[in-house]
This record gives sequence, C-alpha cells and structure tokens, in this order.
Amino acid sequence: MARLLVMYKTPKDQAAFDDYYMRIHAPLAKKIPGLRKYEISRGRVASPAGDSGCHLVAILHFDDVEALKSGLASPEGQAAAGDLSNFASGGVDLLFFDTNEI
Repeated sequence: MARLLVMYKTPKDQAAFDDYYMRIHAPLAKKIPGLRKYEISRGRVASPAGDSGCHLVAILHFDDVEALKSGLASPEGQAAAGDLSNFASGGVDLLFFDTNEI
C-alpha cells in the first residue's frame, strides 16, 4: 500500500478551515481515482515535544505509488490539489510513500 500524508498547518481561521474542509475539500478528495481509504486526525495534533503546528493531518491510502501518482494526475486529483489555496491559509505539506508491513 502507498500513503499520501497531508499535513495542514494551523490556519488563520480554524473554524472556517474545518467547515470548508468537511463541506468542500474532503468530498473533492474522495473522488480521486484509486483512493482506497481516507483518514483524518481528530482533535489536537501534537508532537512528543508539545505543539506540532499542524491543525489537521489527512492520510489517503492507495494500492501503490503508481496508483497514487495516477490519481493525483487525474482531473479529480488536480481539482483537489487546486482547491488547497482556497482554505489552507496556514500552509500544507504533502508527502507520499510506499509502505511495508513488518
């Protein structure tokens, strides 16, 4: 399995971010071809040292890195990526990787 890890930094208006994310962005992202599972953090996103600076973390699951890349390159993936500037005022980091169960 491959994962897309999306780390949303603390936005200027957290309530507006949360509303937009759930009403507009998540439904867009759920349309990405090849998406197998979509998880988001609940509550505070912390680090062992305390505050992480992240407001929300999303983890999108795909069969493999090629499926992930293909999904992101699709019109649906491009629509979701293009939507980030509409609400992610604190910034966002995207990382993707293949996983190996040990």
